[in-house]
Amino acid sequence: MITFRPAEATDAEAMAEVQNAIHRAGLRATAVDAGVMRERYLDSEGDVACTVAVRDGEVVGFQSLKRAWPGNPYDVTIGWGIIGTHIRPDAGRSGIGRRIFAITLAAAKDAGLRHLDATIGADNAAGLAYYAALGFVPYREGDGAIPHRLDL
Repeated sequence: MITFRPAEATDAEAMAEVQNAIHRAGLRATAVDAGVMRERYLDSEGDVACTVAVRDGEVVGFQSLKRAWPGNPYDVTIGWGIIGTHIRPDAGRSGIGRRIFAITLAAAKDAGLRHLDATIGADNAAGLAYYAALGFVPYREGDGAIPHRLDL
């Protein structure tokens, strides 16, 4: 059984392990640590929501939503939402993505966001398929990535 809840500061190590499992599978360029998780997802500028997926007491995925800020690394228009999804490869294709997105979408609407950006690596076939299935469409050129948008 998979449950969902807001991410907490104590989830930083487990969230790092999610991204490191993705890295070990060859689907992410670099490994991370808990400090990076705190900086990027738990204590960062523009945080709207970060939700973790938990299976048998273990974090197996998370999705973050931020409000774009001036100078953001994705060059997303200020005020748009920026979404990122990270699910352990051994937990993929189990419905986590759709279920966690429903929570994130509700948070985006509650925050008054009108557009969401998901910038996906051009070589990330699973990520591209996931966001397309949710209704995201490419909207501009990227450098090694394909920015997608969803209008709310």
